[in-house]
Amino acid sequence: MTHPSPRSADSILRHQSIAFSVIIFFIWITEYIGVPHLLFDEAAGFNWQRLLFRTGITALVWLIVHVSTRRLVKRLHELEEFLLICSWCRKVGHKGDWLMLEDYFNSKFATETSHGICPDCAEKQLAKHREAMRCAAVTKTDAKH
Repeated sequence: MTHPSPRSADSILRHQSIAFSVIIFFIWITEYIGVPHLLFDEAAGFNWQRLLFRTGITALVWLIVHVSTRRLVKRLHELEEFLLICSWCRKVGHKGDWLMLEDYFNSKFATETSHGICPDCAEKQLAKHREAMRCAAVTKTDAKH
């Protein structure tokens, strides 16, 4: 699966802008050559009011579509940036494959991984170890008596 880049988002918005610009261009050309007069028997001549109304409505639709598309592309980009991790085995989904976390980091970032322990887990493990040692000492003392 390919992720949309900011460049592709800009390309989408640029193509939209070009398309709406072409529509506005045809609105002006249509008024200039008198298509409403030829097709609908309207008064001959350049009608500024009709031209500006059509241009304004088209520009308003353009603005709405542009803002909506920009928001959607941004949201899509944010959603595709999530890292897919299996809830059970903690493998990472990447380009249709499921990789161990270490393999994923090695392929994605070209970095080696190592193992360590965070302070919270270290404290929990130390507490478990102390409890196990205390239980072992109590058991050993009880066995002597």
